[in-house]
Amino acid sequence: MPVPPTARPTPAATLPTPRTQGNSAGSGGHGILSGRSAPDFAVGDLGGWLGTPVRVGTPADAVPAPPADLADAVPAPPADPAGAVAARPADPADAAVSTSPADPSAPAVHHRAADGSLETLTRGDLADRVHATARLLAGARRLVHVHGSQTLGSLVGYLAAHAAGHAVLLSPPGSPAAALAATWDPDVTVDAEGAVEVHREHPARALHPDLALLLSTSGSSGSPRLVRLSWDNLRSNATAIADYLAIRPTDRAVTSLPLHYCYGLSVVHSHLLVGASVVLTDLSVADDCFWRLARDTGVTTLSGVPHTFELLDRAGFAAMDLPHLRTVTQAGGRLDPDRVVQLATLGRRRGWDLFVMYGQTEATARMAYLPPDLALEHPDAVGVPVPGGRVDVVDGEIVYSGPNVMLGYATTGSDLALGRTVDRLHTGDLGRWNAAGLLEVTGRRSRVAKVLGHRVDLDHVERTLRAEGCDVRCVDGGESLVLCAAGTTDPGDRPRLADRASRRAGIPTRCVRVLAPGDLGLDSLPHLPTGKVDYATLTGLAASAPPPEEPSAASGTLRERYAALLGLAAVAPEDSFTSLGGDSLSYVEVSLHVEERLGYLPAGWHVLTVAELEALEAGAVAALPDAGDVAGARDGSAAGPVGGVRRRAWFGGRLPTRSVETSVVLRAVAILLIVGTHAHVFRLQGTAHALLVLVGWNLARFRLGEAPRAERVRGLLIAVRRIAAPALVVVAGAHLLTGQYAWSTMALLNWAFGEERLGPEWRFWFIEAAVLVLLAVTAVVATPWGDRLERRHPLGVPLGLAAVGMAWWQGWLFPPVPHMQGSALVVSWLFCLGWAAAKARGQAQRLLVTAVAVPTIGTFSGNPRRDLLTLTAALLVIWVPTLRVPRAVVPALHVLAASSLFVYVLHWQVLQAMRSTPWLGYVAGLVAGVAYWWVWTRGPGLVRASRTRRLESPDAAQAGLLRVE
Repeated sequence: MPVPPTARPTPAATLPTPRTQGNSAGSGGHGILSGRSAPDFAVGDLGGWLGTPVRVGTPADAVPAPPADLADAVPAPPADPAGAVAARPADPADAAVSTSPADPSAPAVHHRAADGSLETLTRGDLADRVHATARLLAGARRLVHVHGSQTLGSLVGYLAAHAAGHAVLLSPPGSPAAALAATWDPDVTVDAEGAVEVHREHPARALHPDLALLLSTSGSSGSPRLVRLSWDNLRSNATAIADYLAIRPTDRAVTSLPLHYCYGLSVVHSHLLVGASVVLTDLSVADDCFWRLARDTGVTTLSGVPHTFELLDRAGFAAMDLPHLRTVTQAGGRLDPDRVVQLATLGRRRGWDLFVMYGQTEATARMAYLPPDLALEHPDAVGVPVPGGRVDVVDGEIVYSGPNVMLGYATTGSDLALGRTVDRLHTGDLGRWNAAGLLEVTGRRSRVAKVLGHRVDLDHVERTLRAEGCDVRCVDGGESLVLCAAGTTDPGDRPRLADRASRRAGIPTRCVRVLAPGDLGLDSLPHLPTGKVDYATLTGLAASAPPPEEPSAASGTLRERYAALLGLAAVAPEDSFTSLGGDSLSYVEVSLHVEERLGYLPAGWHVLTVAELEALEAGAVAALPDAGDVAGARDGSAAGPVGGVRRRAWFGGRLPTRSVETSVVLRAVAILLIVGTHAHVFRLQGTAHALLVLVGWNLARFRLGEAPRAERVRGLLIAVRRIAAPALVVVAGAHLLTGQYAWSTMALLNWAFGEERLGPEWRFWFIEAAVLVLLAVTAVVATPWGDRLERRHPLGVPLGLAAVGMAWWQGWLFPPVPHMQGSALVVSWLFCLGWAAAKARGQAQRLLVTAVAVPTIGTFSGNPRRDLLTLTAALLVIWVPTLRVPRAVVPALHVLAASSLFVYVLHWQVLQAMRSTPWLGYVAGLVAGVAYWWVWTRGPGLVRASRTRRLESPDAAQAGLLRVE
């Protein structure tokens, strides 16, 4: 076979014809909203992607005619550059498709509405929303900062900014957005929910008319420069991608990657361009809800970076039944060739194609792709140039040219007025053509690493760390950043150094390795004859160094512990326990680890960010607001650690102690008393009512925070599922075995349809009450007015609902349901009182809640001893955030508190089988409940991981275990 040439172009005839912009550089703006002609990209296509004209507040004669249908502008597929790559076969379904990119009735966006239902917006619906937002952006052409997230508001804001002809700065929300805003001073901001904030009516700096989009090349913390992209860059690359992926109007792509990432954004561009639709979600591919949404919407296209496919392994992707999936794409870093073969093989069995792709932000998104039929034979290749592009290998470096090459970089505000300063893109990647004429990427020329699809400027991170007094050198570790210390490092200092580097690089701490010369078999760092550090040798030695130990929940930095305990891939400094979706089940474990790290448990720790907790750990309180002030401002809890000091022992230091959340201690003690009372070992009633107060307390803290309404609703529904599901398994199982439960018990509706007499049917009254009130709260906050009311009156709403519940208790309201102490309606006010206690701000409001609790709880059952126990628990929750307990009993408290729900739902069945031996039944009920908790929470992950490893092993593939089901 002849040696392939060093260039692989697509024919020049297939390059899109450059479009003429609608105004000159000196016009000061463009877009129909300002009365000037925008490029056809913006005018006719709602930001280039919808094919429906937008005409906002402009005289008819000032609005240019819309361009031809987008489909007409897609260039014909080019001839294969190597002469041997077959086009992707047409799908038979395409022949039946009648929609076009301009069809307003075609679906455009699918997403979960605030009530959890699936909502589909047609292209006309989406156009109307973009139209409305574009009105808010009317005026001179300006720099619009869009906080890019996978929300409908963010997508509409992004499209509207383009439709109005503005230049868009797209960034992640949160602290990265704040940092970019401080540097680039945008004229308008559109947040992640689509809210528009106009800072000025005229641009603060000159903007070149070709400038359409600004993207960061290295996430939130790498080099501060931005990539300048033009209208033609976006359109040409989207056209090329739609061409080689053969995207059809019936395709549906899920947003498995962030919209502020060029790869994730290109998925949206290419699908909307040809009339296909997108499924908006910010769920992780490791979340079961992600796959439920994918199946409900019929997702056909899944995209990922190498880390995505690691998560897919954990989620059991190989065994999933996804009948509509037809395309899986991969980019964002090198995927191991063996993994490419595994995925390509799996795709053939499951009926979908794997596209391995190569790209950079500087090329808008994609530069090359590997046709699916070549993946098994050439898994180490990235394929051929995208349609309209050309690749040259010059002195070993990959050089790309085509209409999608950026205008250039921007490092200062004045750079935004520049036109094209780059014609050919020197990628910094080393490459070669293989014997089949396919491009292979062999390494990096420049000092830039790619970690989890995130580009890290090694020199920038190294300079920053050295300026902070850390004598280290940074090298690329493949899927990690490696810090090579100049001297020996104390093992205890390595996690802190890794954490500092992760902050500077904007990557998870687990992706940073710290090595000393001794770890590399050296006495000191290697140097070249010129005296410079020999980075090539360092990189090679680091690659051969023994792999680091896997981080666990018991080791590593605080961020690593959060990630391990909450089952997350990564945790950002601005994340908190609440924002990460923590709940009362995971709260127990995480609170104990926080206390262990800090030596005490700060009040309101669950709403403090990880960065704030780490600062407290490091003793850098002066750099933050007072811990108590932060907690009190956000959570209304008492300020600071209990007692104001970090006490470690009682009784003259003879008994080591730890501070533990009061709610954790109460959950553990309550379940001991409940099971013991039901086993007739002793008689201490009232703690089940106290647990209901705790459910309300935890609901308010974890599910009714400052999150958007949709996120609150989703969190509440998750809480319902986590309480109801374990109970229903036990009830249904017991009924199948013994037949003793009525249908009303199995439906958790005994409170409405049960008989007004004690019996086995009332054993699960606690679960019924918790589920009913959670659903009622969900119904309230799911409505815009209810959500606003709760936010404006966080204490008044739960107290008002508690008053309604008390009316049911007192018999002032007479619904046709059983009126018993275990009825959900009768005890609902206890839940609401716990909710109110969590929302109480300051001493006056806590006194108000106490004033309500004492006379009501104190007289609830008519049994003073029982009511006193319930009241004592409630008052402890209100007034004492943490308790000091002997350190030796903390592990047992942890297990009992975490498993309390599971013990509660299972212990009845154990006691029934062992009623003749009370003490043995007591212990067995606790043990069985703890075992049920462990199986429920740990078992599925272990099974999925084991099954995935078995299914994807070479032996399994040969045995035919990877089959279509």
